[in-house]
Formats: sequence, structure tokens, C-alpha cells
Amino acid sequence: MNESNTAPDDGNEQNGDGQRDFIRDIIRADLAAGRIETVVTRFPPEPNGYLHIGHAKSICLNFGVAQEFGGRCHLRFDDTNPVKEEREFIDSIQEDVRWLGFDWGQHLYFASDYFEQLYEWAEHLIRTGKAYVDDLSAEEIRAYRGTLTEPGRNSPYRDRPVAENLDLFRRMRAGEFPDGARVLRARIDMAAGNMNLRDPVLYRILHVAHPRTGDAWCIYPTYDFAHGQSDAIEGVTHSLCTLEFEDHRPLYDWLIENLPVPSRPRQYEFARLNLTHTVLSKRRLTQLVRDGHVRGWDDPRMPTLAGLRRRGVPPTAIRDFIRRVGISKSDNTVEIALLEHCIREQLNRTAERRMAVLHPLKVVIENYPEGESETLEAINNPEDPAAGTRAVPFGRELYIERSDFMEDPPRKFFRLAPGREVRLRYAYFITCRKAIKDARGEIVELRCTYDPATRGGNAPDGRKVKGTIHWVSASHALDAEVRLYDHLFNRPDPGAEGDFLADLNPDSLTVLDNCKLEPALAEATCEAAVQFERTGYFIRDPESTSDRPIFNRTVALRDTWAKLQARGGEQKDRSTR
Repeated sequence: MNESNTAPDDGNEQNGDGQRDFIRDIIRADLAAGRIETVVTRFPPEPNGYLHIGHAKSICLNFGVAQEFGGRCHLRFDDTNPVKEEREFIDSIQEDVRWLGFDWGQHLYFASDYFEQLYEWAEHLIRTGKAYVDDLSAEEIRAYRGTLTEPGRNSPYRDRPVAENLDLFRRMRAGEFPDGARVLRARIDMAAGNMNLRDPVLYRILHVAHPRTGDAWCIYPTYDFAHGQSDAIEGVTHSLCTLEFEDHRPLYDWLIENLPVPSRPRQYEFARLNLTHTVLSKRRLTQLVRDGHVRGWDDPRMPTLAGLRRRGVPPTAIRDFIRRVGISKSDNTVEIALLEHCIREQLNRTAERRMAVLHPLKVVIENYPEGESETLEAINNPEDPAAGTRAVPFGRELYIERSDFMEDPPRKFFRLAPGREVRLRYAYFITCRKAIKDARGEIVELRCTYDPATRGGNAPDGRKVKGTIHWVSASHALDAEVRLYDHLFNRPDPGAEGDFLADLNPDSLTVLDNCKLEPALAEATCEAAVQFERTGYFIRDPESTSDRPIFNRTVALRDTWAKLQARGGEQKDRSTR
């Protein structure tokens, strides 16, 4: 890996002189005043779950400002709680950060790298009378802590002699005591208005093997104790956190001021990302996975970066979305429609087009020669001439979308109907002559004729048709399963009225198992989304087999016919144009 942090230039990123927010203004001021020489930030995930799109905001900010101002950003795992941490999460986080477009170079760190140093600093606090070993249980500590309106009470063990505290702390490390028997607490102020300063716990006993250090330790530092000191060890200049850590900043500063750390980082807070129809609580996401409401952390309905990647969302769209959301100190909730807009905008430029029929209705062109077929030319991407064209087979029997035919259509429905002529995209004009029905009265087949003079979709006599529909040759069609994903939650604020699981959308996944795709989709990969013309953007799922491809819907196209119906027919049906 390179030493510097890198992100691809997709035309959406701005440099340090152009993009403005309060974090970047602080950095500019620090550089101009000579308070720092090199900007050093860090992205510090806890390896107890997969990253989600909320983390993408922090990743883009931390790596982004380091890149913009010629500094560096560290990837550091704050792995201080072995009860919940797994190697799987460490690996997935590294994969996600790289996929999003960033590189930490040589600067991959773990809080566990510093366990010995942190322990020595804990003893320093004991020797200076600023920490003590407490025998109160967790419940008793909470009871002694007080409330927002009432001060806390001193622990009866708060005034233990330094020598006794050192002896007990060393015996804690040696494994002499069971879990929960003792903790190490900072001695600050039990009457402080900020609850985080009321003698916070710095170390607790956990007889649990650590993913990296194994059984070397049975006491582990808390996040509050490890975080700031890890920043100081690494020379971090700007420790960027979300707003929930604002009340922790006085403790962050107290520890930095009372320990012989090699540098003095500063913490700054910004508003986290909140998104409608989504939960971004790691606890809730873990519950969704654990209880089987989704099919794993990378389920395409999940807001995890792994889920978004499997759904076909390009990282450039996520970076663009984060840029548009911006950085501020005010909490707000962003409409998921903005993310979907960014995805469509990106994929419209980059995704190759293909034809796919999700609800097939058979069409027989009666005047087309039996047993014959031909090859037509189709454009891969009208937004990118360099994408070229592809060959599409055409024959007597086709499939079209069932929704593209109506036996008795309303006035502004311009697709196929009895006696009506429409254009088959890239192919010919066809006219419906007859609808064949089964014993239940359902239409199972259309009999049509075509005009051979309209090859390529244009009539030499200049006549026009108002509807263009897509199709797939029946004899060449690729059978596939298509999974249509929708919002995981019905309401924009899941859990606002109690149980967030009650707001799960029962229609968040629809599986279609009789889809007909043009044969070029056999070459589709799990890395690049394609547009199913007139339908949406899709990507091949890793569960696909060579003889049974599976495609996930990334995002639908805007459905103008649905809008027309919702508005009572006020507009023309433009989805067939």
C-alpha cells in the first residue's frame, strides 16, 4: 500500500481550498497559525459489527480532510471489548474502507497494540492519586453516581492508599479476581455536572480471550481511557467524533492533561448521519441479523456497506451522497430519496443497458419466418458513446412485460393493445392482432404481426408510434431469478412508537423466479451494476450459479406511469418513450 491516503477522483470531491465546513475551517486555522505541521486524523471503529452508511460519513470526513490538506489518516481498531469483537469484523471493516475508495497506507493500528503502555499510564494515575481500585459492583456504582439533578456520592473505597491501589491493580492484572469483583476508576469529581467526570471506570476485569492478544490480558481498558491516549500515541491532531461524544470531551481532555502522553490531540464533534426508513444503531442491526429478520450483515436490505455493495450501489454514489449531506453540528434526518438520487445519477452515467423481462408474456409474430432468427444492434449506454454496442438476437417468439399490454387500455396508455402498433426497442414495429386466454380467462399469449421495413425501430414512410417497449427473444432467453428490494422499514422513523421490529416492511423483498433476460447478461459480474431498460438498476448476486443467475435490484427507475395513475392521468405516459 502507498504511504498516502488515496481516493479516486470521480469529479465530486473538492480540495481543502474549496469545500467548506466548520471542521475544515478549524484545520485551515490551525495550519495558518502554525499550531500543527501535518494534519493527522483517524477512523477508529470498534470491531463488533459491520460498517454501515453512517460510518461512511466519518470515513469520508477523516480520510477526506487528511487527503485534502496533505496529511494522513490512520485506520485504528478500538478493540477494547473482546466480548463482542471478532476477526470477521476486522476483515470486513478493512474491505469496506478500501471499497469506499480510501487507503490508510502503512498506518493500520489497534488499541490492543498499546495495552502495555495504557497499563503503565493507569499506574501513573494511581501513583499521582488520580485513580483508585473500587470494590463496588456495577449496580452500586450506578447508584452512587447520582442523577442529572443530584450529585453522586464518593465510593467508600475512594480514599484507599496509593500502595494498596497499586497492589490491587497489579493483582487484577495477574488474574486473581473474578469478573466484576473490582474496577479501576479515575478520581475526578463525584459532584461534577458532567456525569462522565464522576469517577469514570478506566479498567474492568474480563476473563475473555482477545482476538489479537489471546489470554495475555484479563483486564481491559474502557473505550474512554483507550481512545484519547491512542490518539496521543499516534500523533493525531484532530480527533473527529460524532455528537454523542461531546459530553465525553471533558474526560478526553482530563486524561490527556493528567498523563505523560507524547502529543496533545484535540477532539471535535460533528452530527452523525440519520437516514429515513433506516436504523443505524449497531445494536439494532445486530438484532436484525441475530434474530433472522435479514439474511446476514450483507443482506442487500441492510444499510451496511457490505449490504449496499451487494445491492450494487457504487462507492462513488455514496461519496457523492456524503458530500451533499455535508458536515455540521446540527442533528437532522436525511431523506433516503437523496441517496437513491445519487445512486441513479451515478449509474445512469456508468451502467450498461440490457433488456430483461421480469413478468413475461409470450408474443408470437405470425408473419415472421418460422425457425429463423437475426441479430440486431443495441446501444450499451446512451450516456457514454465509448461503451459501444452489443448484438441482440431476435426471432419469431418473444417475451414482453405483462404490464406492457392492456386489453382495454385507458386513454393515455400508449403501450401494446389490440389493434395498436408499438415499437420493439432496437427491432421492429409490431401490431397486436389477438390475445390468447387460458381456461381461467387470463391472457397467456399475444399474436402479433411485424413490419419488416421498420428494422432498427424506424419507419421509412415516417409514421410514428407513441410507445416503445423492451423484449427478449424466447429461444435465446436466459432464465433467472430477480430479487426486488424495497425499504426494510415501512415508516421513515422506525421504532418511533415503540418496537422498531413492528415497523419492518413485509414486502422489503420480492423474489421473481421466472424472469427472461437477454443472453448478454450471462456475462454480468457481481462488481458492476447494469440497467434493465425501463425497469431499474440491477447487479448479479454472489449466490448465482452458472446455470441460474440471480440479480438484485439496486434501485428502481422513476416510474412515470405509476405517477400518472397516482395523479389521475394528468401527464402523458413517458416511460415508454
